[in-house]
Amino acid sequence: MSVSKSVPKWDRRVQKSQQAIKNAFIALLSEKNLDQITIQDISDRANVGRRTIYDHYVDKYDLLDKLIEEHIQELRKLCEAAADLTFAEGNLMWFKYFERHASFFSTLLSSKGAPVFRQQLLEFVIEELEGEMDVSQGINQGLSRELTLRFFGAAIVEIVAAWLTKGLTEPTEVIAEQVGILLDRNF
Repeated sequence: MSVSKSVPKWDRRVQKSQQAIKNAFIALLSEKNLDQITIQDISDRANVGRRTIYDHYVDKYDLLDKLIEEHIQELRKLCEAAADLTFAEGNLMWFKYFERHASFFSTLLSSKGAPVFRQQLLEFVIEELEGEMDVSQGINQGLSRELTLRFFGAAIVEIVAAWLTKGLTEPTEVIAEQVGILLDRNF
């Protein structure tokens, strides 16, 4: 009689399966709208059983939410690490992260089936800029705080989207530096 033991969450096989599921899902999002993707599609692409997917995620929307949450949390950590840097210096950390995860960001920023990501990224960027915005004095004195935050937040998200989807061809360092200079000038 054998005793089965449960597999710890950190087990390499679990990590490998989860990564395969995430990669498959991102690849499918680049090909189809979210509504057209099935768990069977993800299962086939990831070369795992449907049960394996359901062991980790409730459904494809839960998988999308967890992927988005994972990347937003990593961006939040980068912001904390860059707290004492100029925008130009901190942006390089962000843009290097975007570059390392280009398939995720370019797919979700250009996907018609996952517009929720663009909105969540925008809200996150605005949240991060809030602490830097001062409309009581200096260059932004008298401007609407909300309008200014939305303006720069939308600009950053659009720059990232254009850069990752090949609308902008400048290298990572140039994009990060120039966006940083624009932010340093205005915050």
